[in-house]
Amino acid sequence: MRILRPLYNSSKTLLTLTALLLGACAFDTGEGEADAEPFGSSSEAATSCTAPAPPALVGWAAVSGAGVAKTTGGGSATPVTVTTFADLQKQASGSAAKVIYVKGSLGPGKLSVGSNKTIVGLCGAEIKGNVKLSGAVNVVIRNIKITGYAVGNCALDPDFDSSVGCSSGNDAIEVHGSHHLWLDHLAVSDGTDGNLDINNGSDYVTVSWSKFSYAPRTDNVGDDSTGAAGHRFSSLIGGSDSKTSDRSHLNVSWHHDYWADNVVERQARVRFGKNHFFNNLWASKTSNYCVRAGKEASIHLENDYFEGQKNPHQFNSTTDQGTAYISTAGNTYASTSGTQATGGGGTKFTPANYYSYASVMTSAVQARTDVLAGVGPH
Repeated sequence: MRILRPLYNSSKTLLTLTALLLGACAFDTGEGEADAEPFGSSSEAATSCTAPAPPALVGWAAVSGAGVAKTTGGGSATPVTVTTFADLQKQASGSAAKVIYVKGSLGPGKLSVGSNKTIVGLCGAEIKGNVKLSGAVNVVIRNIKITGYAVGNCALDPDFDSSVGCSSGNDAIEVHGSHHLWLDHLAVSDGTDGNLDINNGSDYVTVSWSKFSYAPRTDNVGDDSTGAAGHRFSSLIGGSDSKTSDRSHLNVSWHHDYWADNVVERQARVRFGKNHFFNNLWASKTSNYCVRAGKEASIHLENDYFEGQKNPHQFNSTTDQGTAYISTAGNTYASTSGTQATGGGGTKFTPANYYSYASVMTSAVQARTDVLAGVGPH
């Protein structure tokens, strides 16, 4: 079926992609919550000063569990508009239902988001620094640019420790012990450690129509970098093999997302969770690998498009291959090389056993066109 396209008012001129080339390969030990980094600019300019209608919610965020029927955020609460970081933090705190419209470029700073919140960007809005969800339930964040501290330089992060490297800093978005989250139509870039990390028992998450990227980096510092490429690892799902309490959690759906400029690794790198990737695009010219299955991960890749990538999907190690499982269907591999691992000793994940999504899924080729036309804030 044709995709139900998001009802966004977009008058932007789309950037045409050219010459998507292969990157070099490296291996990720992946221990701890050390991961990714940045890219600051997004080709998707957010211009609308009215709140765009969201697309249909599908995936794990729409599944009932942990006392929540599905993700609704602030629901029908009367919207309040904020134009300063301090006001945004005030409105985003606590558990009262709020719908918050953000205007302007706010920060840099550390934003803590409470439960039952919908945060929507208007007029090209941006949040700089770090967005944290810790113990948050029922949150929607959409149509906004979120730029981490490290726009080309990890030392810009207030928590950067040069003896450790970029992983000592903050993620652009970090999620801890939170559930029922919907991250939609975002442009996420330049997290010092990672762009979007989901850890510590978080669950029921959908990430849709979002772009992940980094600015060119020259700060190859610390023991966590990958040489000249730096520490630009986009998304770590599950922070440690030893955190076995993450079993049965860390379930994430990724659809119509785009891993783009200067992303190197972790697109995503998964432990324990059942993660579903459908209708996504991988096209970073510096990528070492795309999706990696770690300890007890169950990954299903469906109607995705890999363009000019090395190692589209693989196991983190032979040991992890014995406990994890990767299944695939309908993907397109254009000018790729390296590993397209499937199978494993773990349990196969069949998304249709948990939620419906066929009505919003297209072929991989159509998905590439749709993602390039519709990803990010509008």
